[in-house]
Parts: sequence; C-alpha cells; structure tokens
Amino acid sequence: MRRAAGNGSAPGEARTAAALGATTVDSNGVRANPARGSANGRASGPPGATHALFEAGTGSARLVAHRLPPAFQRLLRTVRRQVKSAAGLVVRRWHRSLQLRVIGTTLVVSVAVVAILGIFLIQQIANGLLDHERTQALSQTSDGLVFAQTASQLPGQKGTSPPALFALAEALQAGSGPGNAYDVVILQQSSPGLVRVLGNRALSPSIPSKLEAKVAGEQKRSLSNTLYWAPTMLMSAANKPLGPALAVGVPISPRAQLYYLFPLTQQLQTLKLVQNTLLLAGAGLVVLLAVIVSLVTRWVVVPIRQAAQAATRVSAGNLDERMAARGTDDLAALANSFNEMAGSLQDKLRELEELSKVQRQFVSDVSHELRTPLSTITLAADVIFGSKEQLGPEAKRSAELLQGQLERFEVLLADLLEISRHDANVATLDAESADVCDLVLRAAADAEQLAARKGTRIDFRLPPDPCIAEVDRRRVERVLRNLLDNAVEHGEGRDVVVTVAADRDAVAVAVRDHGCGIRPGEQQLVFDRFWRADPARARTTGGTGLGLAIALEDARLHGGWLQAWGEPDKGSVFRLTLPRAAGGQLAGSPLPLGPDEAEVAAADEIVGVVDVVAYPVRQDGRPGTQGGPDD
Repeated sequence: MRRAAGNGSAPGEARTAAALGATTVDSNGVRANPARGSANGRASGPPGATHALFEAGTGSARLVAHRLPPAFQRLLRTVRRQVKSAAGLVVRRWHRSLQLRVIGTTLVVSVAVVAILGIFLIQQIANGLLDHERTQALSQTSDGLVFAQTASQLPGQKGTSPPALFALAEALQAGSGPGNAYDVVILQQSSPGLVRVLGNRALSPSIPSKLEAKVAGEQKRSLSNTLYWAPTMLMSAANKPLGPALAVGVPISPRAQLYYLFPLTQQLQTLKLVQNTLLLAGAGLVVLLAVIVSLVTRWVVVPIRQAAQAATRVSAGNLDERMAARGTDDLAALANSFNEMAGSLQDKLRELEELSKVQRQFVSDVSHELRTPLSTITLAADVIFGSKEQLGPEAKRSAELLQGQLERFEVLLADLLEISRHDANVATLDAESADVCDLVLRAAADAEQLAARKGTRIDFRLPPDPCIAEVDRRRVERVLRNLLDNAVEHGEGRDVVVTVAADRDAVAVAVRDHGCGIRPGEQQLVFDRFWRADPARARTTGGTGLGLAIALEDARLHGGWLQAWGEPDKGSVFRLTLPRAAGGQLAGSPLPLGPDEAEVAAADEIVGVVDVVAYPVRQDGRPGTQGGPDD
C-alpha cells in the first residue's frame, strides 16, 4: 500500500538517526502524479457530461433491444416481468414478516460494522508495515553511508573514481543477502548535465526525480548526513512497473549520490493475506450473526404468529381456542393473557346468548299468551263496533278508536311473532315460481287505497316480459307492501315510481318516492327495529315499527338484498334484489340504486317498457288498467 510522505520521521527513525548522527528528512510530495480520474477508473467530469453519457448509453441500449429478433424481445419482456414479480414478492414478504425485517436489518448493520472495522484494521496494519519498513530502510541506508565514508575513503581522488564507486555499490549490494532485500544505485555527476549510473543501472528510472532534486540540493549546500526518502515504483529495463518500493537517498561526495531501493512486495503480500483473512472472517461473522438472529427472532415470532392464528380462529367463532403457555417469561404472560381474554369473551358471549334466548322466548311467549285475551277483546270490540250507530257521538267515536287500535295491536303481535321466528332461525322459505310483476301489482292494492287518501299517484314501470323467480309469494308481497306503504306515507303527496327489471341471474324492484328523503348515515338505520327518522312524526298508517326490519330478514332469507338510498328533500329509493333461482348467489343488481340512474335505466334501456303508467284502483281494491277502473 502506498502512503503519502510526511513532514517528520517516525520515532524509530529518529532513534536510528540519532544513534548514527544522521538527520532524516522526508521528500514531501515526491511521487508520480497519477492520471486524473475517478476512484473506479472511469473518467470523471461535470454532472452534465455524465448525464449526457448515461442518456446516450440508455438510448443505445434501447435501440439495440428494438433491433433484436422478436423471440429475444419476448424473452427480455418475460425476464423483466419475472424480475418485477420477484421484486414485488420480496417487498410484500418484507412488509408482512417481522422475522425477515429483523434479519435483514441485522445483516445490513453487521455488514456496515464489519466493513468499517475491516477498513480500520487494514489501514492500521498497512501503516504499521510501512512505518516498520521505513525505519529499517533508513537504518540500512545510515549503515551504508557509514560504510561508504569509512571504507572507500571517498574524499580522496581514488575514492571518487568510477571503479571505486562501482566497487562500493557491489559491496553495499552484497549486504542485501540472497533474497535481495534491497537494491543499491550510485549516481555520479561526470560533467554538468550528465549523470553516470553505477550499480543496478536498470533500476535508475525507479528513483523519483523530486528525490534526486532534494539530494542534489543538499549535495550543493553541504555534505551532511541528512537522509531523504520517498515512495516510488520499481521500473524494469523495458520501463514496466515491477511493484511499489521505498527509495532513500543521501549524498556521499560532492559528485556522488547513494540510493537504496527497498521493494514492498513482502509487505503487500502480508497485507493481502490480512485482507483475505478479514474478508473471510467478516463474511463468516455476518452469516453467523444472521443464523443467531434468525433463531432468536424465531423464539419471539413463533408465539406471536400462534397468537395471531388463535385470534383468527376465535374471531371465526371457535371460542374454545387457547394458546399453550410455557414458563413464566413475557411470552408465557402473553399466552396467559390471551387465554384469559378468550375465556372471558366466551363467558360473555354465552351470557349474551342466554339473555337473547330468554328475550326471544319472552317475546314469543307474550305474543302467544296475548292472543287469547286479544281474541276475546276483539270479539267484544266487534260487537260494540257493530252497534255504534245506536250509541251516542262520544261512544261511537270511542268504538271506532278501539277498533282501529285493536287492529293495529293484532298486526303488532303478528310482527312480533314473525321477528321472533327470524331471531330463532326457524323461519322457513316456501319458494315457488312466480312473476314478480304480478306480486308488485298485488301488493299495490293496499298502497293504492292509502295513496288515494293522500292524493299520491303510483307509477309502475314494468318490462313487457314476465320476471319469473323462485320466491316465497307471501314474504315478497309483504316486503313490497311495506315499501309501498312507506313510500306513500313519506312521499308528501308526490308521485311514487315502482320499477321492475331482471337479468339472467336476478330480479329487482325499486320503489322511488319524492318526499323528505333520508339524511346521510341513516341508510342502514332505517332497517333497525322501532327506528324513526323523526320521533315526533305520527304513524298515519298504523305501522308497528317492525316492517322494514322484517322486510330485511325476508330478503336475506331469499339470499337477496334490501338496500336504501336517500337525500334530504330529494326523496329516497328502496331496492329489493332477489336471485332468480332459490339458493342462488347475487353478483349484482339489474337496477342501480341511485334514483336518476334507476329511472333512466327503466325508461331507456328496457325494451318495450310501457311509459309512465298510473293504475287507478278498481272497486274491488285491485289495480285497474289504463282505460279505467273496470276495463
């Protein structure tokens, strides 16, 4: 590893120089200028140029992809779809799995920590190896300088001759041993501008020019024992790099310079071995941490998954589900708390079931028990009502009120019995094939009488073909009768539109009124028992408050839907959707729920539909035809 030269010597170097009476000076900035570029070897430039190169490369790749044969293009599209699918699977798995997120986060943090520690250790080891090699190099150069000054008698004429310097180079080179731990080069200035190389001439290009300049400048000033060093690259005779090295130079005479070249090959091999060892150890450590974290998180995640599965089964109705509690740790406390919650929930539900059974039984018993006294009271009221003409005005009015309230009370008892059957799940469906249009006309009889009293006209929009479905006639007529009565009662004298439509799987009836409407959030409340939008509003038709609740249960018994729409001062729509076959599943409704869409669909999309038709009431109470009551 190459390191920039510093401005001071290491402590070991200072001790060595002090012992030899020499001074060490680094050659600051003595190194070859590398080519300007990015760290990864790619040319660096302004951001605009980089973006232009990227766009050019992307465009070229797209052009090449379009020029490929169709088979290769299909293969590329298939691979791209598979990659996107795999990426989406990984993302979904990442969001759903706590264990995967913990392991992934641990791996990322572990890799970052191991990488930082590895880089720090490698830098420390590299610095230590380089410092040790520099100290040895300076010590060896100092020994060579002492040998040159004492053995060769350089100040004399004979000592400065080329043969003497060549012999000195060979003597110093012989001290490198069989492994050639260093190379010695002596430069002699024979004349101004000319330098003669003595010893290892092939390595003279490896001496940095700035190091030569430093040594030459010291040589001109005085022959001191100052040592200069700089990192360099060993070059062969063919000017090929052989590896990094450390160059140390010192003047030994007014015309001669002594240079030592210490190769760093062994240090590089040591550093590479350390790097490989750290890399393998770091990878093993990361894998080991992943395994450990996986095992640890599994101890925590598995009980949580079991708790989630148990909660799912409890929510599905399996109230006997319990978790296995082992030990006394937090997970055991979680299991115990879950079991206690499940047990408490089971007890509460049992209490509610018992209470519900008691309530249903109470309603049923009361309804049955009230039938006998109600029958007696009804008979007595009928006698009084039949003799009302013989009574005074006040008694006559009382007889009429008594008769009306008794009739309403009978209807209330019937509704209570019916709703109790639905609550007890004993209501049965007597399905048979019927034309829904006929059921609508039959249910309109009572509504037409109420509409005549309130001045409301009922318009029927019926398809020309029969709408046959397997339904319980009695229940469907009751639902339609209730919807029509409500529409007339709340329609405030405006027209009521009844639309019938059918498709392959379902038949639908929509009842539209233009009255006060339904406020936002009340679309589901209207089906609650005894619910009123306005509690102060009187029941002019003698309703019991259970009509829509029973209608909803009848629709569900058929496997159908009963839905409501409404807006204040814009009226409301009640849509009944039933499957054509008993037990069938609904996927949609032939009529939209919105009022405008329903009217447009009925008027424009149903072929052969009679335009807005008003059916007057015949004398027998059945709807008449367009020509008149008796046509």
